[in-house]
Amino acid sequence: MAVYAIGDVQGCYPELQRLLEKLRFDPANDRLWFCGDLVNRGGESLATLRLIHSLRDQAVITLGNHDLSLLAIGQRREDAQARVNPELREVLFADDAPVLLEWLRMQKLLHNDEELGWTMVHAGLAPIWTLRQAQRAALEVERELGGPRHQRLLKNLFGNRPPGWNNRLQGVERHRATINTLTRMRYCDVNGRIDFEGKGIPGTQKPGMYPWFEVPGMRRRETKIVCGHWSALGRFAGLGVYAIDTGCVWGGQLTAMRIDVPEPVYVTVDAEPYRQKPKGGGD
Repeated sequence: MAVYAIGDVQGCYPELQRLLEKLRFDPANDRLWFCGDLVNRGGESLATLRLIHSLRDQAVITLGNHDLSLLAIGQRREDAQARVNPELREVLFADDAPVLLEWLRMQKLLHNDEELGWTMVHAGLAPIWTLRQAQRAALEVERELGGPRHQRLLKNLFGNRPPGWNNRLQGVERHRATINTLTRMRYCDVNGRIDFEGKGIPGTQKPGMYPWFEVPGMRRRETKIVCGHWSALGRFAGLGVYAIDTGCVWGGQLTAMRIDVPEPVYVTVDAEPYRQKPKGGGD
């Protein structure tokens, strides 16, 4: 059996198909970990969701900010849904949209496999968190998202306040801080306050800000971490962190990393020729 973690797909359906073919993915034996941001910007989010949904017994998913945004939009009235971009409209008004969105809503924010020694999130972890604390914070949100009060959570999903996670937060603010940390963070300060604007490569950040995995005094975690979200960073391996958003939607590559072996093995496919590189860092 092989286990592969796959970086941000973002609706890049042809590349995902080619990647699975290159992996010789066998649903009977292999497993896939998706780092989040399955949808938006690649042009074929509906086909992407349908494909991953068809593999749901062989796949683990951690939600990204674009996935959560889709779920939040799915709670709006039809006239509001009709004003979003055509790619997301295709998902929202598909015949199987209720099935796909219900399935997506039940996915994780953090996945840990003790046997493999790997943890997956979309973006990052708060400097103050041990692995156990991160799991507890993620589980709180997962229960809300998968429960009868999910509409309240999705309605209050957006916003940059509070600026980071701390133990004193309660209710919606606590949930939003957890979501922002796990799905939006790239840079933060030593107290975990997030720079929501910084998207460039390390060295371009504001003074006092650090890549989330290089914050001085951060808690030690006995696990390797695989994540996506940061296309400008690209493929990165260091400090126990493996980042695999290689910017497929921006004309880069779609990356899979085999994680059930002593040293990770990378497999990539190039983006379709029509993908456009951004002027700034992608999100």
